Amino acid sequence: MNIIAIIIATIAFAIIAPVLGCLLAGVDRIISARMQGRVGPPLLQPYYDVRKLLGKENVSVNSSEGVYITCALVFTILAGGIFFSGGNLLMSVFVITLSALFFIVAAYSTRSPYAEIGAGRETLQVMAYEPMVLFMAVGFFMAAGTFDVAGVFALDAPIITNIWLVFLGFLFILTIKLRKSPFDLSYSHHAHQELVKGITTEMSGPTLAKVEIMHWCENILFLGWTGMFFIWGNPVSFAIALVAIILIYFLEIWIDNNFARVKWQAMLKSAWVVALVAGGINIAVLAYL
Repeated sequence: MNIIAIIIATIAFAIIAPVLGCLLAGVDRIISARMQGRVGPPLLQPYYDVRKLLGKENVSVNSSEGVYITCALVFTILAGGIFFSGGNLLMSVFVITLSALFFIVAAYSTRSPYAEIGAGRETLQVMAYEPMVLFMAVGFFMAAGTFDVAGVFALDAPIITNIWLVFLGFLFILTIKLRKSPFDLSYSHHAHQELVKGITTEMSGPTLAKVEIMHWCENILFLGWTGMFFIWGNPVSFAIALVAIILIYFLEIWIDNNFARVKWQAMLKSAWVVALVAGGINIAVLAYL
């Protein structure tokens, strides 16, 4: 990996991703409101919310909570920098998983029963989607011949043509990673889900603002993973990837507004079955071709 390229991409991601993620969250709220027959908030409402949180006093049970959240945000930005610099996809996956672990530890550090339940659910979500994410990275390697994301630019066709089953499996767990219903068990961006907000129950002020910014960055990274399936050596592929990202994100919003939350058992079983069938079969076929 080119360290200089990763550093530059990480700095750029730290600046651009929160802006794009904020606008994406605003679009999400507006579309969700229209689907529910409401006018909805203004486009920049997520920004107003975070700005208000940053201006509040930092009230926390202990100082370690804020440190863990800061680490989670830093690792999320680093994962984005690795990916968008064309670096190692598997390393990006590992770093974003490390960010999720810091988020979980932050909730556990508060010793709040509600936050601990949310942290437990967050752990289950990681256990549910991680196998399919690893299958995605392995499938990418087998299709592109390298773990480096920049390898897609040397392809004659998008990797989705070889790992379309892996892509379908990734779409399934993308709903979990974007924290959309029916798999938003630990935390939801929408206030209609529950009064006590699970894993972030004890987080407030600047700490909660960092959580929101982290999720904005996560969404941009995960949608970047989505677009990766549609890019190859032709510059036109960027436009195709962008259209695919828009359509898939709209599909995620539609799912979020039309499906009720499931139990964690259903999430875990379904995600593992999808990973085994979609990821396992596709990789097995590539291995023996």
